[in-house]
Amino acid sequence: MQQFKLNFSPIVYYTSEKNCGEWVLLLHAAFVNHKMFQPQIDYFENKYNILAVDIIGHGESTDIKKGDSIEKMSAWIYNIMNAEKIKKIHIVGISLGAILAQDFANRYPDAVNSLACFGGYDINNFDKKMQKENSISQILMMLKAFVSIKWFAESNKKISALSLQAQNDFYDMNIQFPKKSFLYLASLDRMVNVFQTKSRKYPLLIGCGKFDIPMELKAIEIWKIREPQSKVVIFENAGHCVNMDVPQGFNEVMEEFWKKITDTVY
Repeated sequence: MQQFKLNFSPIVYYTSEKNCGEWVLLLHAAFVNHKMFQPQIDYFENKYNILAVDIIGHGESTDIKKGDSIEKMSAWIYNIMNAEKIKKIHIVGISLGAILAQDFANRYPDAVNSLACFGGYDINNFDKKMQKENSISQILMMLKAFVSIKWFAESNKKISALSLQAQNDFYDMNIQFPKKSFLYLASLDRMVNVFQTKSRKYPLLIGCGKFDIPMELKAIEIWKIREPQSKVVIFENAGHCVNMDVPQGFNEVMEEFWKKITDTVY
């Protein structure tokens, strides 16, 4: 993967372009970085052109100026696509990445080839009670981080992954997350219940791990009811970060999903 950064953006991004035709955008979970997708990069880099980013405050995207915030992620990604001459792209988001993936699709629907969200919820119709519970849970986790980033990462890995390997990989990335970067996540709620869901001109895939928290499983169930045309996948033997827990199964699901798109008109 080659590393790049535009002059007017704090976002560091990576491409593995090999003239494979279609592009895939990978948006990672909170507290880690684009490397959480290494199994997907290794599997797909000879089949698709891959674009991965480090979300603001994560990984290498820490050269931040006054006024920069997570709310600008969609615009920064769109600028990156323009710089790389990408007109349409398949988007995959995990957890925080699923929120950003939806925000991008809300703002730039014509640039979306397909949308796949895992470990997330419908940001256009998020139940206020569930939103409050989610916020409380996030605050409690943040308090752990301010006491000790190691304590935070140790607790977070058990929530974020099921397998021992995935937990260890998550921990190794989480331990590098700067405490000051919590500031850039503070305005995340401003993306929720802002847009109304319009008829999608691209396919939607949603899902989570069977062993994710009950609220996540409920969120996927509610989302499916609101958008019955969407495809749902619940991964066995997986927790929150399904692509890390069951990488091979995840890769196969995504490959089948993308292949079917070429045979369907939306």
